[in-house]
Amino acid sequence: MDIFSIITLLGGLAFFLYGMNVMSSGLEKLAGSKLEIVLKKMTSNKCKSLLLGMGITIAIQSSSALTVMLVGLVNSGIMTLSQTIGVLMGSNIGTTLTAWILSLSGIESDNVFMRMLKPESFSPIIALVGVIMIMVAKHNRTKDIGRIMVGFSVLMTGMTLMSDAVSPLADSPMFSSFLTAFNNPIMGVLVGAAFTGIIQSSAASVGILQALSLTGQVTYGMAIPIIMGQNIGTCVTALISSIGVNRSARRVAVVHICFNCIGTIVFLPIFYLLHGIFDFSFTNSSIDPAGIALVHTVFNLITTALLLPFSKYLEKLAYAFVRESKSEKEKHTSEKYTLLDERLLNTPAVAIEVCRSVTLQMGELARDTMKLAIEMLFSYDKETEEKIKENEMKIDKYEDKLNAYLVRISKHSIASKDNRTVSKMLHCIGNFERMGDHAVNIMESAHELHEKDIHFSGEAAKELRVLADALLCIIDMAFDAFQQDDLSIAYQVEPLEEVIDTLNVELKNRHIKRLQNDECTVELGYIFQDLLTNFERVSDHCSNIAGVLIEIDEQKSIHKYLYKLKENDETFQKSYHSYLNQYYLKLGQPTQVAVDAS
Repeated sequence: MDIFSIITLLGGLAFFLYGMNVMSSGLEKLAGSKLEIVLKKMTSNKCKSLLLGMGITIAIQSSSALTVMLVGLVNSGIMTLSQTIGVLMGSNIGTTLTAWILSLSGIESDNVFMRMLKPESFSPIIALVGVIMIMVAKHNRTKDIGRIMVGFSVLMTGMTLMSDAVSPLADSPMFSSFLTAFNNPIMGVLVGAAFTGIIQSSAASVGILQALSLTGQVTYGMAIPIIMGQNIGTCVTALISSIGVNRSARRVAVVHICFNCIGTIVFLPIFYLLHGIFDFSFTNSSIDPAGIALVHTVFNLITTALLLPFSKYLEKLAYAFVRESKSEKEKHTSEKYTLLDERLLNTPAVAIEVCRSVTLQMGELARDTMKLAIEMLFSYDKETEEKIKENEMKIDKYEDKLNAYLVRISKHSIASKDNRTVSKMLHCIGNFERMGDHAVNIMESAHELHEKDIHFSGEAAKELRVLADALLCIIDMAFDAFQQDDLSIAYQVEPLEEVIDTLNVELKNRHIKRLQNDECTVELGYIFQDLLTNFERVSDHCSNIAGVLIEIDEQKSIHKYLYKLKENDETFQKSYHSYLNQYYLKLGQPTQVAVDAS
């Protein structure tokens, strides 16, 4: 093997790693929406978590990416350590699919159909189709499929280059003598772990071993310990990703390491003990790429079957290695809102879903804060006032973190559906934040009424209660539309917003009459006007939220849509009159007058 063969080997490795990266990115984008769905279904059920880990790893073709994702999710508080254990085990099984795909390079046959299964036969065709799809396609989804095909072809080309580069080793006495060192299983485990840890890709490490197996010099006895070591080496990525995270996230890396190390510690002695008793003749036989894929799969299946029933003990072991300090316990107990972890940016589809979860927390907090503020108008409470101030500060933090995080996600190449989700969140979080500000304004009005010991008249209080009921209804409606991404709910927001505007005008007119009849003081009048203004602006923000959902999903100008809606839409008019009658009746206004008010 000369210098040119080494250069070809390194070039093949580079092609392999780059192809794997391109293919993984394309698969992840293509499976983006599906990743969001499975993320919501994450459960502590062992079997479901196992299948989930297998599914995601197969979908994105990277167990390392999944491990980093899990560290980020635990660090963010989205998942617990116990939920990740089954997922980690499933990822180890899912990653064996790559080895089976790579084993196609070992096919030897004169049959035309069998030869077409070899990478050098079908890779150029897949690459050509992929490039055409990237150049011609108008939709991002089609281009993503093209990138996956090109990435797969580059990966297979890298595998072919590595196989060609090491083929001269088949006749090399020096290589044969070098391989005798791997008859020592401990050496095999250490080399497999070290090499995989350096390149941080178990798929590439297994691929190189499969390429070497084509020389006919690698036996089952040599390959088995190396494959076990490769499983340990892939934990390096988890270790690196656990730097700078909380202790809970570090335990994910510990579980991953313990799982692979225990599997090797248990499996290796048992295998050689049985070998000593029954003398497995196949250990001295040459292994081929399919044999390596088989050993890789069997090892991971046996390790999972062995340790899955003891997942609780793996969790305890992780807690034994990484203990939680008293100060950290207090911090976790007091911290009510979820932080966004940068590691999740490696899998944008998952990062977007986590952002959506955090945005929902923000929206729910804004809604609850508004309810507290409105109740303060009718029943002042000092503790509630402090709670509103505290909530408003949290809502501001949500906005800062989400804005910065979503902007960073936007810089990634993401699927069009995910892009729409990001746009919705960027528009809606500002409206949720403004609701929090208006809640503080309403609370301050309640505080002023309490401090000055002044009260609205019975009629004014009744009017405020009716308007507040309408406001709380529209807030719930806007939040539900965003939470469920349901346009049918969003379409109901605008009619109610128009009713709130109409009620606002009606209450201002009534207020002026009370002032003229000396039934209300100027001081109370100012507070009443401020409250009406805040109520109206909150309803405007609810309209904005619903409008954004409609505008982005239906690709229409919201201003033109609203104009046509109010002028010609019979459904809008019907909903408007229905809400108007409902709230006018609460005010004690006749139904006919309410209809005429439109």
